[in-house]
Amino acid sequence: MMTSKQTLKRQYLETKTRAGVYAIRNQITGRALVAGSTDVQGILNRHRFELRHGRHRNARLAQDWVEHGETNFLFEVLDRVKPSEDPAFNAAQELDMLVGLWRQEIPCVGEFGYDEPGGKP
Repeated sequence: MMTSKQTLKRQYLETKTRAGVYAIRNQITGRALVAGSTDVQGILNRHRFELRHGRHRNARLAQDWVEHGETNFLFEVLDRVKPSEDPAFNAAQELDMLVGLWRQEIPCVGEFGYDEPGGKP
């Protein structure tokens, strides 16, 4: 008989990840980070963890986190890649296209954001 801990671990390992576009927004300054990941919920959890423990790789975001506090940041999934049965479907290309569209919608480069000019957060 499985314990609840074993059951939860099995369920976690069997959960399929979903690719998508996410944003981290500073509600004080209006700055945003917009990016994509093959595991959108997992990457948001990683950003939160790194910020809370002072280990985030984006210096500007980390500085604003310390200055403005966790309650002034919004973490959100903006869009998800829709699965397709089409053998020609390329999920990575679809994700890149969605990220590009959302970066046009939400200012996130230069003074408006945490993204680097080349499109990398």
